[in-house]
Amino acid sequence: MKTQTSATNRDANAGPRVQIAVVSEDRDGQRLDNFLATRLKGVPKSLIYRICRTGEVRVNGSRAKPDRRLAAGDEVRIPPVRVAERGEPALPPDRQMSRVEAAIIHEDRDFLVIDKPAGVASHGGSGVSFGAIELLRAARPRDTLELAHRLDRDTSGVLVLTRKRSALTGLQAAIREGRVEKRYLALIEGALPKSRLTVDAPLRKSVLQGGERMVRVDPDGKESRSHFSELQRYAGASLVEVALETGRTHQIRVHAQHLGHPLAGDEKYGEKEFNRRMRDKGLKRLFLHAARFEFSLGERDYSFSAPLAPELAAALDAISG
Repeated sequence: MKTQTSATNRDANAGPRVQIAVVSEDRDGQRLDNFLATRLKGVPKSLIYRICRTGEVRVNGSRAKPDRRLAAGDEVRIPPVRVAERGEPALPPDRQMSRVEAAIIHEDRDFLVIDKPAGVASHGGSGVSFGAIELLRAARPRDTLELAHRLDRDTSGVLVLTRKRSALTGLQAAIREGRVEKRYLALIEGALPKSRLTVDAPLRKSVLQGGERMVRVDPDGKESRSHFSELQRYAGASLVEVALETGRTHQIRVHAQHLGHPLAGDEKYGEKEFNRRMRDKGLKRLFLHAARFEFSLGERDYSFSAPLAPELAAALDAISG
């Protein structure tokens, strides 16, 4: 990638300078915030959003939002940014980086896949300084890593990152075209009326006054489809596998609520008494796990899987007695 540095009145020892980065062909179509994250190693996503919001970042001389898609040949003005600004940690703690590195379950020249622990966000923002992508970028500064998709912070399991631009665009196209198979394990209240059923209910996302995201079934929402299959019944609960045709925010949680069988440990869409009973059995988190992610690119088939998280397996043992 060609990079030019603008002239400033500071000498070489005066610290960071304005850069003009020319977008290369392999970055065509990349979001501005992700482009900046690869250029500004160790800088929190919250700071990247801030410099975009204040207009310090320019694309071809104009202000640009973080989600703007860049084109090859675009000139991006990157302001002087110190990695360690007041109140902004330069790098995440070693223990956080070690945790996500220990969660890697597959890597090759195109992909890096982790079994994301619950409690780790996919990316930073909204009060989260470092998500999985920032932690892995900090741990592997020579890699060019991008998120291919996302998991909710409270969901554990397979999270796929890419190491090459061609892998990212190829997988994202497969997701858009419905050529990716995603299967989750969830514990729901009660038992489904049938062992297999499909929820075809459009979903609409809204943001409450305090900034909290909420999703509800709404005829004017986006098309959303989930396939539920019962795997095991317990006293007052069932373990189900959920296959997704679409990947809307909180889709499984809201569709389960819509069925009248909310997920165990779901503090946002769940049932309080059911959650209390499950807490008494030792469940301290949302029971939702991304178990499998499969797709094909060209002539290669990929299948990534992650076993049920130990704390979820322990919860099943506790209710099976």
